[in-house]
Amino acid sequence: MQTQQQILEQLDKLRGSRTVILGIGNTLKADDGAGPLVCQRLRESGTCAELIDASTVPENYIQPVVDKAPQNLLVIDAADFAAPPGRIRVLEPGQLSQCSFSTHTLSPRIFLDMIARQIKVNVYFVGIQPAQVHLGGTMSAEVADAVELLANTLLELFPPAG
Repeated sequence: MQTQQQILEQLDKLRGSRTVILGIGNTLKADDGAGPLVCQRLRESGTCAELIDASTVPENYIQPVVDKAPQNLLVIDAADFAAPPGRIRVLEPGQLSQCSFSTHTLSPRIFLDMIARQIKVNVYFVGIQPAQVHLGGTMSAEVADAVELLANTLLELFPPAG
């Protein structure tokens, strides 16, 4: 698993910026719920970043993201990039074809392209390698640890307002 410091280094350029964090996934399908769970943890902690839990329908949130006109869009999702479970990987939009997504009606790449056509925004995608994504399963320990690590890292970048 990547260390918090490594993830911080990759995402540090977002510190203090107007950022929307969008979690994608199905919480009923074990590790696939990683994106929404990161958003939940950040919401509970009072982060200053804008949060959107898009669940399995990110296309329903294109206009809300456009309306917020963020400098950065950070998308978090379970993604199969053939790594050990719980591995976190920061990807550029052009690298999304290297990953497999199972629960979305619209590919994350098409979703991001639709937003980029409407506003100028820097897009970052954070994938968490799942161990299991079957309906009714529980989140694996590796992915649960990755969720906590990522949420804590993002809280350093986007601390509670105050």
